[in-house]
Amino acid sequence: MQQLPIKLYRAAQARELDRLTIEEYGIPGITLMSRAGKALFQSLQQHWPQARSIAVFCGAGNNAGDGYIVARLALIAGYSVCVYAVSDPEQLKGDARTAWQQYLEVDGRVLSFKAELVINTEVVVDAMLGTGLDRPVTGLYVDAILVINNQQAKVVAVDIPSGLHADTGNVLGNAVIADVTVTFIALKQGLFTGLAADYCGEIEFASLAVPDAVFDQVNATAARVVYQPMPPRKRCAHKGHNGHVLIIGGDKGYSGAARMAGEAALRVGAGLVSVATRAEHAGLMNLNRPELMCHGVESAEQLLPLLEKADVIVLGPGLGQGDWALDLFDLVINIEKPVVIDADGLNLLAALPVHHHNRVLTPHPGEAARLLSCSTADIQQDRFTAALAIQAKYGSIAIVKGAGTVIASEDGLSVANTGNPGMASGGMGDVLAGVIGGLLAQGLSLQQAAQQGVYIHGLAADKAAQHGGERGLLASDLMSYLRILVN
Repeated sequence: MQQLPIKLYRAAQARELDRLTIEEYGIPGITLMSRAGKALFQSLQQHWPQARSIAVFCGAGNNAGDGYIVARLALIAGYSVCVYAVSDPEQLKGDARTAWQQYLEVDGRVLSFKAELVINTEVVVDAMLGTGLDRPVTGLYVDAILVINNQQAKVVAVDIPSGLHADTGNVLGNAVIADVTVTFIALKQGLFTGLAADYCGEIEFASLAVPDAVFDQVNATAARVVYQPMPPRKRCAHKGHNGHVLIIGGDKGYSGAARMAGEAALRVGAGLVSVATRAEHAGLMNLNRPELMCHGVESAEQLLPLLEKADVIVLGPGLGQGDWALDLFDLVINIEKPVVIDADGLNLLAALPVHHHNRVLTPHPGEAARLLSCSTADIQQDRFTAALAIQAKYGSIAIVKGAGTVIASEDGLSVANTGNPGMASGGMGDVLAGVIGGLLAQGLSLQQAAQQGVYIHGLAADKAAQHGGERGLLASDLMSYLRILVN
């Protein structure tokens, strides 16, 4: 699989990169368009080498121009090609019009798209709507998207699947479901979060030979998280060098959450892990994981000596929202030590907001909505903006979990793209909180621990799914893979 760039851009920044390339570095737009069409045609040939027929759906802008380039190349190569124009090609302007005319010069065939169209082809090229789309798809474009999604051919999208928002990854009413998306010049941040995973298929990148100096003039808006190996341990290391994590949680009936967070912290290398939980759980929680030091705590006063010994606190797994939870929360929330806040710790924080410099917040969209006093739909509408808003309100590091987990810090945004739908089961968030706590205990910064924790957590789930499938994946299935990945 291709190694993708790290930097991510919003649509406006991508357009600026395109403009600078043309106006300041003298590379004609039609040259860039030709390179894009060639890259997409090569991808098509690589993925489906036996295919000999393609249908290209073209819209009204430069995205359509890329499509006409692909159609021309395929026709010259001996493919059976038909272009379906969703917008009248006579209305095309500039480079897109040039590409259309070049296709006609090789006797290319263009048909006006009709809603009742039935296509019988091996590959469909989606060249209808590009990265500039910012409102719901309407008219014939909706019909064309439905036709593409209801046929059996393989689908390759030009730059972005039509109907997908380039900045947020959300579907603007309807969107093409692609098998492959070939994106150009810059990776668009919306390809990596929101609903994008269900629509983009495999993402490929073509730089179009844009000079590196162009990118020095436009700041990226986010970055992909990449794996950073942990340094090898010194031969004389002892448990005190690897930090002491305190897990606070496990109210009556919820002991498993604290138990899994504790083991996850151990599995990524924490030297010691203590669990402060209900007294009735303390004697049982470590029966099958004796390395956990479990303490019955019924008041904030009983928690104090455990806080003094800990280097990192994980607050929230199975904590509940009753008087016991609130008592412990009030003691911990203003402590200066690093604290990972998860689950009911986040719900209590939403009710009693505190801004702090030494925290990692790990909400799923529902918890994020409570933190911002909005709806879950609002969070999902723009996950990047939501993460930034949580970070601004509460400080430190804010993680918005989900497909394409977003991590916000004072330094900006990042996205982690490991993980799979099997993680939609109870306990996964508790494991993540423990992972981040364990990495913090070993000296990683808040940002490093958040980014690498999310990445490793998702990758462990991917590896576990490879050995049994996604459905039925348990949070505890990740433990052995966590250990492998930090080594």
